[in-house]
Amino acid sequence: MVKLSELQIKEVIIIDDGRRLGHITDLEIDGNTGRVLAIVIVARDKKSGMFAKADELMISWTQIVRIGSDVILVKDVQAPDLYGRA
Repeated sequence: MVKLSELQIKEVIIIDDGRRLGHITDLEIDGNTGRVLAIVIVARDKKSGMFAKADELMISWTQIVRIGSDVILVKDVQAPDLYGRA
């Protein structure tokens, strides 16, 4: 079993183009089954400055290719969806 704190220190990287998305801040969990549905990442626009509001990005658990010792590789992510994804 992996703890959230262990996942939070790993950087999330898109395997298709090598872009770095950041670090996991939270998980979306199905309350009925206890299964992880998605990872939540805080995405900050580098041009926004320090007072800009950060958006939470969700990446489906099925998009995770590999969880390594220091990175999490994800696939098929052009622009992660914001909350409200169906």
